[in-house]
Amino acid sequence: MHDIKFIRANPEAFDAAMEKRGLEPQSKEILELDAEDRHLQTSFQELQAKHNAIAKRIGMAKAKGEDITSTLQEAAYIKKELDEFAQNAAFEGVGGAEELLEKLPNIPAEDVPEGESEKDNKQIREWGKKPELSFKPKEHFDLGEALGLMDFESAAKISGSRFVVLKGALARMERALASFFLDMNTQAGYTEIVPPFLVRDNAVYGTGQLPKFGEDLFKTTDGYWLIPTAEVPLTNLVADSILDEEKLPLRFTAYTPCFRSEAGAAGKDTRGMIRQHQFSKVEMVSITHPDKSKEEHERMTACAEAILKKLGLHYRVMLLCTGDMGFSAEKTCDIEVWLPGQGAYREISSCSNCGAFQARRMKARFKPKGGQKNNKGGNEFVHTLNGSGLPIGRTMVAILENYQQENGTIAIPDALVPYMGGLKSIG
Repeated sequence: MHDIKFIRANPEAFDAAMEKRGLEPQSKEILELDAEDRHLQTSFQELQAKHNAIAKRIGMAKAKGEDITSTLQEAAYIKKELDEFAQNAAFEGVGGAEELLEKLPNIPAEDVPEGESEKDNKQIREWGKKPELSFKPKEHFDLGEALGLMDFESAAKISGSRFVVLKGALARMERALASFFLDMNTQAGYTEIVPPFLVRDNAVYGTGQLPKFGEDLFKTTDGYWLIPTAEVPLTNLVADSILDEEKLPLRFTAYTPCFRSEAGAAGKDTRGMIRQHQFSKVEMVSITHPDKSKEEHERMTACAEAILKKLGLHYRVMLLCTGDMGFSAEKTCDIEVWLPGQGAYREISSCSNCGAFQARRMKARFKPKGGQKNNKGGNEFVHTLNGSGLPIGRTMVAILENYQQENGTIAIPDALVPYMGGLKSIG
């Protein structure tokens, strides 16, 4: 959510930021609706004051035994007007400026490159080298199926497309990767959490999936949403809270299943494990002081990189452009791992700084040290960050393709061997 005070003071700057996001100017309509909303609020407060004054007059008149018939009629009329306000969508925050603001993406940070698609992203750095294979590499699904450990056909019978059944050593690898990632993240200072996998409307609204991206999610018949990522429950741990500044930053990590409808992915990655309706991921979330979020973003990205380095997987870090960045993010760094079978880099982690955007939606704030008011007028909104650390399926894909041997077997990265019960090779 955006700060309406900022838009009032800087309409041209806000429009310029939305233009970078590929949107038409928005401030004129927002400020017109804001003026209407404020007029409604002022009128409501004036009516409330009148209603309270009349109630007081009625009480005093009753005590004196005076006739209150006309005063009661006046009170009934004002009560009717107050009831009409209660039914006004704009007054209730469902319409008006807020309805428009909740559908607009975050303002990009100053150092985010302008662009329309992933072609305009900027490479920041890379680590390692592409593996030199003496044979033509296969893609992960060919390798997994040949080993009899990756079964898409059975999954399709049970659930349809974009699902997989993992067996034997690959099922063990799923569990091993989750434990390895959690150990790395907890050693880096993240607190392990086991959150709910079903959440209410307010939770997905708070992190920005609602109202605009509801079609990308799965919803139960009784109104719960299946989480698309642990970012949702982890970030909402601080919703409707006022934290002490001394407790910041808060860092959480969780291993959860994730569920996505992939509504806009028709025809993309239809084979294999790259893009599925159900997948597992270890997520990182940080809640920070506004002055520390840039530093925390770099730290979080480094934590994800550290895992890939331990696994010996070549990757590059990309700074996303304005047209490729997520709705709630003000800055995002994607880590892309090299996949020899595809002959391409693919995203394996996305680390985003959302600034105060999600915090405003969640009403997540902090109290300055000592409880003293600061120059911003009191409690401030925290900054929220989230990042993959890492997705299980895509990391498994990367291991299969990078560690494949000419005879079809898969070597296990040294760092993962203890988590695989000492197994050094699959097949």
